[in-house]
Amino acid sequence: MASNVNPTVRRRRLGQELRRLRELKGMTAEEVADRLLVSQSKISRLENGRRSISQRDVRDLCGVYEVEDHRVVDSLMQMAKDSRQQGWWHAFGDIPYSVYIGLETDAASLRVYESLIVPGLLQTRDYAHAVIEGMWPEATQSEIDKRIQIRLKRQDRLTDPDNPLRFWAVIDEALLRRVVGNEQIMADQLEHLAQLSQQPHVTLQVLPYAVGAHPGMYGKFAILEFQDAMDASVVYLEGVTSDLYLEKPNDVQSYTVMYEHLRAKALSAEESLAFIRRVSENYGG
Repeated sequence: MASNVNPTVRRRRLGQELRRLRELKGMTAEEVADRLLVSQSKISRLENGRRSISQRDVRDLCGVYEVEDHRVVDSLMQMAKDSRQQGWWHAFGDIPYSVYIGLETDAASLRVYESLIVPGLLQTRDYAHAVIEGMWPEATQSEIDKRIQIRLKRQDRLTDPDNPLRFWAVIDEALLRRVVGNEQIMADQLEHLAQLSQQPHVTLQVLPYAVGAHPGMYGKFAILEFQDAMDASVVYLEGVTSDLYLEKPNDVQSYTVMYEHLRAKALSAEESLAFIRRVSENYGG
C-alpha cells in the first residue's frame, strides 16, 4: 500500500485487521490484554484506530495470535510504521478533534445535519472567527487564529479539482436567522452558502421552521463514507469535552435512515437556494 495514505485511515485499517486476527483466534480483548499485561482499553483503542500503534505492539499481538506467515507480519509492521506518519493537521499542534480531521480528509462523501451554526466546511473566515470567539470565550487570540486556519485548510476538500468531497448538508432555518458577528458578516456568509450550493458536488437543503418536530432535534451529526470498501462508514457526534465515533453497521444505518427523513422534510436544493436568498435580504444581502 502507498506510503502517502492518510495515517488516521491507516490506523483504522490496521486495527480492523488486528481485530480480525483476534477473532480468528477466538480470543476476547480481555484475554489478549491479560497475556500482554496491558489494559483492555488499550487493546480496544488499538482495534478501533483511536490510538497510535507501534511496531512493537503489532509484533506482540501477532505473537499472541500465532501468526506464522512472515509476509503478513511484515505487512502489518509496515502499516504500523506508516500510521505514525503525520497528517497536515499535526503542524498545528495538539488538536482535540484530530481524529475527525483525518477521517474527513480521506472521506469520499460527507453528509451533515446542523441546527445552530453553518457547517465548518461552508463558513467564511469572518463567520468562523465570530463563531469560534463566541463558543470559546476563554480562548486566546492565538488559539482562535489556529482554529480558523485549520477550518479554512479543511475547506480545501471542497475545492480540490482532482478529488472534491461529495458534500450534502441539511441545515435548520435557525442558523440562517441567528446573527453571528453582525449583519454584514451574515450577508456575506449567506451569499457564500448560495454560491457553494450551486457547485455540482455540493447539495444544500434548508429545514424550515414550518416542518415542526423532526428527527434532527436530537442534535447535529455527520456521516462519513469512504472510497475504499475496507473503510467502514462512520457517524461522528461532536461533544464539548469528547467526541463519539459510531462504526457499528446498525448505528450507521440508524443515522442514515434519520438523514433520509431529514432530506425528505427539507426544502429541495432549488427551493433552499431561493430561501437563503430571501433571508439574505434581511441582512442587506
